[in-house]
Amino acid sequence: MIPVKPSRLKRLRDSDLWYSFRAHPSAIFAAVLLALIALSALFAPLITPQNPYDLAALELWNSEIPPIWNADGQWPYLLGTDTQGRDILSAILYGSRISLIIGFASVLLALSVGLTLGLIAGYVGGWVDNVIMRIGDVLLSMPFILIAILITAMATASLPSGLKDVLAAPILIFAIAVPSWVQYARTVRASAMVEAKKEYVQAARLIRVKAWRIMLHHILPNCLTPIMVAATLNFGLAILSEATLSFLGVGMPPDQPSLGTLIRIGNQYLFSGLWWIVVFPSIQLCLIVLSVNMIGDWLRDALNPKLR
Repeated sequence: MIPVKPSRLKRLRDSDLWYSFRAHPSAIFAAVLLALIALSALFAPLITPQNPYDLAALELWNSEIPPIWNADGQWPYLLGTDTQGRDILSAILYGSRISLIIGFASVLLALSVGLTLGLIAGYVGGWVDNVIMRIGDVLLSMPFILIAILITAMATASLPSGLKDVLAAPILIFAIAVPSWVQYARTVRASAMVEAKKEYVQAARLIRVKAWRIMLHHILPNCLTPIMVAATLNFGLAILSEATLSFLGVGMPPDQPSLGTLIRIGNQYLFSGLWWIVVFPSIQLCLIVLSVNMIGDWLRDALNPKLR
């Protein structure tokens, strides 16, 4: 009788990683919180009372309305409105969508570049390794935020005025990814140099397996554990980087606000009594980064063989 191969879902349920997740209350809380934030941002058009990006939907006579629990609060503006009549809850959910997309895309881009260059540097070695690592050292010698500001400023200055707002998100993704790939490359390079000296890699070389197949099918799977942890933690850092750039005025435009843009706009009215314009977007940003960091901390402990 031929044994039935268990499904991927069953293998996942029986894995040590899933057991560790179920036994970790803070990881469950962070995952549920992040899922709720992501789903609310994804289905924002079905939840929110207005589209904050549609200037025709904004009504100036509904500006500066306080939250609903205040005596002057109005329905359906649960968290109040800003100086342009934009519903704060709508702006937060739409802004969370932009922040999450930019953070995820920048991590994915940096991860792809870092994995590729790290594998090549660790497997090939020699002058190729030296060139890649020296480029990484140059990037690491400069502040992260300075590199991102320079890239966004140069890209914005070289684009026609009509394309600046359209390409604002791709420019941010590229600006955050450029200084971020070095960490992945250094991590993969160190693991690849160790794996390249092992017997199974030497055997693959003897039977003339192509280098790219050795790197992808033999070395890469053994380098993924530290990369998964780094990518998870860097996801929160990428969201914070986007918020920082938008807060400094080199990120998303005011008519397409991310969380950082909302915080920058609200910060101007913090001491004029309109506290809700800056407080609620800041809380949302903190919740996103906190949940991502909690998941990253759990993943780091769960994948550490010394703690098993």
